[in-house]
Amino acid sequence: MTKDWFIVAGRRFPVGELRQLRTARGPHHQLTIRWVTVTAIVLGGIGITLGLTTELNRLSAQTYLALTAVAFVPFVVATLGHRLRPRAFELWGEFRGMTVLLFSSDEERQYGQVTRALVRAQEAARLGGIGDPVVSMNVWRMGK
Repeated sequence: MTKDWFIVAGRRFPVGELRQLRTARGPHHQLTIRWVTVTAIVLGGIGITLGLTTELNRLSAQTYLALTAVAFVPFVVATLGHRLRPRAFELWGEFRGMTVLLFSSDEERQYGQVTRALVRAQEAARLGGIGDPVVSMNVWRMGK
C-alpha cells in the first residue's frame, strides 16, 4: 500500500479510483457447514430409526436424557467450527464501474489496519495529495 496505490495479492488499484468502500463478512467455512449437515442428518436418521423400531413410551428416562444430550452435538460442532474457522472480513468497493473484492482476512486486527490505511490514503488524495494530516502542519511558518 502506498499513498497512490492499493496493492494486494498482485493486483493494483489506484486509490483515487476506488469508490463506495464497504465491509462485509465472508461465508461460513465449508468444512463447518459440512460437519453440521452430516451430524444433523445422522442424528435425524438415528431418531427416525429409533422411533420406527421401538415404542417411544417404553424408553427409559436415561435414554431420553442421552438423546437430548446427543441432539446438542450439531450446536457444539457449529460453535467449534465458528471458533476455529471464523468468517473472513471482506473489503468491497467500486472500481471502474465494477464491484470488486479488494481485501479479505480472517484476522480482524489486520483487516482494520489495512482498511484504515486505505481510508487515510483516500482522504489524502481528496485533499489534493497532502502527505501529512492538516492538523500536524505548522500554519505559522507557511507564510515565510
